[in-house]
Amino acid sequence: MARVYVGNLPFSTTEDEMVQFFSEAGPVSRATVIRDKLTNRSRGFGFVEFDDDATAQKAIQDFNGRPLGDRPLKVAEAKPQEQRDAGGGGSSRR
Repeated sequence: MARVYVGNLPFSTTEDEMVQFFSEAGPVSRATVIRDKLTNRSRGFGFVEFDDDATAQKAIQDFNGRPLGDRPLKVAEAKPQEQRDAGGGGSSRR
């Protein structure tokens, strides 16, 4: 499974639209638009998954800078998600 980062998405873009758009490069396994946890509004980026690295590389080459709606996309290899602290962010007074 090869994962591609897609940035600068129009905020109205849906997962189905991403699948249709990126299927030009090859079969899309899954597309995800990242949404704000509180408002459920798009955060303007997402990820597209392909079955193989060759298709993902083709998508990066073909779609980076290509417009979707009125915005040029930023398409790159997805980096692994960094681990975050499990802390609640409060102070630790004793």
